[in-house]
Amino acid sequence: MIVDCAIYHHGRRTEGPEDLSDALDLARAEGDAFIWIGLYEPTEQEFDLVTEEFGLHPLAVEDALKAHQRPKLEMYDDSLFVVLKPVAYEAESDVVTTGEVMVFIGDAFVVTVRHGECSPLAQVRRRLEEDPEMLRHGPTAVLYSIADATVDHYLEVATELQTDLEGLEAEVFSPNGGGSRHTASRIYTFKRQILEFRRATVPLTVPLTRLSGSGAADTPVPFVNEKAQPFFRDVNDHLARVNESVEGLDRLVSDILAAHLAQMSVRQNDDMRKISAWAAMAAVPTMIAGIYGMNFDHMPELHWLWSYPVVILAMVALEFLLYHLFKRRGWL
Repeated sequence: MIVDCAIYHHGRRTEGPEDLSDALDLARAEGDAFIWIGLYEPTEQEFDLVTEEFGLHPLAVEDALKAHQRPKLEMYDDSLFVVLKPVAYEAESDVVTTGEVMVFIGDAFVVTVRHGECSPLAQVRRRLEEDPEMLRHGPTAVLYSIADATVDHYLEVATELQTDLEGLEAEVFSPNGGGSRHTASRIYTFKRQILEFRRATVPLTVPLTRLSGSGAADTPVPFVNEKAQPFFRDVNDHLARVNESVEGLDRLVSDILAAHLAQMSVRQNDDMRKISAWAAMAAVPTMIAGIYGMNFDHMPELHWLWSYPVVILAMVALEFLLYHLFKRRGWL
């Protein structure tokens, strides 16, 4: 459905005709104006009118309708198509959720398509409408503001993930916390969330590099003002920081998982040594009792009055000796 539709003239929101074709013609006629249409999870029928009026490429329209796209930038004859993936992090459940924002940029129009709940579009539109000097730069300003808001939130999510990962690390290396049977699954789940985060941040590097004019081909991107390249370069620098942080988080969580598994192996070895030590101590009286239970007539001290207490004392002495031996070697 269409969430918002407005014409901006000299950076200020104005009332325009309800018909999209008339609104686009009016924006083009005024020169320093453009139309911005925002849609939320539109159906094919709802998007047909926008596609027809703005001449959007059918391949880009198909991507915008189906969603589940990687961040990318595609150039067509009449428009520029950009996909970004906003991210939200729920600290209580340690879950990273991603949405999608598709942006169509033309000579005098911006069409934004939102999928999912985590999206900065409402805040971006409100902030731009409060800053006419920024908004008067047209569709380029809208694209820059959406990219900047998306990447800035990446930094916040990366900080929250770092905080939670430090707490998980402290739990793993605590005297008692690392032994929980659910710890390994929690670490692996955390690693999956970082992977989901990386799927949103890493592919965005190529589109921002092209928008900032830093690509190898260094070809200008249509419908984007070249004077905005330093601003996109700044956003790309922030994204590089995010990617470095995410890569560090991924390595750290892998190290934590390896350390946890090593801890579990050491504890299992300790347990086996203790079991072996107790089994050795139990074997001594079992052996002595087994020998005397063979019912031979000619056995040493078999008919001696003090034979029973002597054997018992011998068992106790041997057990005491073995206990101290294993204790001194750390087996008990």
